[in-house]
Amino acid sequence: MTTSVPSTARSYVLPQLGLFDNLTVVQRPVPSLSPGQVLVKVHAVSLQFRDLMVATGQYFLPGLIKENLTPCSDMAGEVVAVADDAKQRWSLGDRVCANFTPDYQAGEPHPGIIHSSLGAPQQGVLAEYVVLPAFGLVKIPDNLSYEEASTLPCAAVTAYTALQRCGGVKSGETVLVQGTGGVSIFALQFAVASGATVIVTSSSDKKLELATKLGAKHVINYNTTPNWDETVNELTNGRGVDHVIEVGGPATVARSLKSTRIGGAVHLIGFLAHDKEYDSNIIPLILGKAIKMEGTWVGPGTMFEAMNRLIATHDVHPVVDKVFPFEEAIQAYKYLESQAHIGKVVIRVSV
Repeated sequence: MTTSVPSTARSYVLPQLGLFDNLTVVQRPVPSLSPGQVLVKVHAVSLQFRDLMVATGQYFLPGLIKENLTPCSDMAGEVVAVADDAKQRWSLGDRVCANFTPDYQAGEPHPGIIHSSLGAPQQGVLAEYVVLPAFGLVKIPDNLSYEEASTLPCAAVTAYTALQRCGGVKSGETVLVQGTGGVSIFALQFAVASGATVIVTSSSDKKLELATKLGAKHVINYNTTPNWDETVNELTNGRGVDHVIEVGGPATVARSLKSTRIGGAVHLIGFLAHDKEYDSNIIPLILGKAIKMEGTWVGPGTMFEAMNRLIATHDVHPVVDKVFPFEEAIQAYKYLESQAHIGKVVIRVSV
């Protein structure tokens, strides 16, 4: 271990689930390295809707969540110590992100990957120093800051993976993106970089203005245009879109299906509108239009690396709405919960 690493460092923990106000800072020994491990000084952590669910006890793996869990999965940092058997892979000073599920390296999802996910059930990254397996790290693109790079592991990889499934988004295709949260903004940016036409829905004209600046060709305010699926079909001359990034869930999925072309794909990612009425007519829509419909579980390390090549090639920069200092993590959670953000909410851990 290098001499610049302190013997103890701060970490956030959740002594009990139920409220993110329970987040507490503790001082812990900086762990020593075992074979195959790397010590990373964390510079920035970004928040997910999932982090709210974990803290409030609503995550779908409550029985597996550890006591005094350190939350959060997405970080960017600097390698400060490397086990001898990992030195061929990483060097001191390397800028890295942690893969959301370190054990998920390639291929299709499998049951074990859920249990290796950072921030639940495994200890997370809202800490000044973390130890991670060497194989679970990915190099940060040179064009990104630590704050920008911290947004990549979950939201960006999820959006990229969704757009690469079902044949992958192609130049000339049309993509419908719901909202302007983390996954949605990344999907917009990646689709534009791939040469696709993008339609974005939101309840905020201000957020739609940003979507237009990021390359969306068409924007729809679903408050003033509640039958937005009809507008989507008009914009596509009745054909429908090739891909939908579906983050609303039960309240929006039927309209997403109505917006999709025959043989198109709906990528299920979120359920932000799960408290609204469920439309029971979705099965005939799926069958009648032969729509490919699948859930997206983030993505493997190989997908993360491929995405980073696209980011570097097209100089894509994540949209960071607001950066909070480490001491104001609870305020960052509150801001995320308000849904006032566009893009990502980040906690700066160190400079």
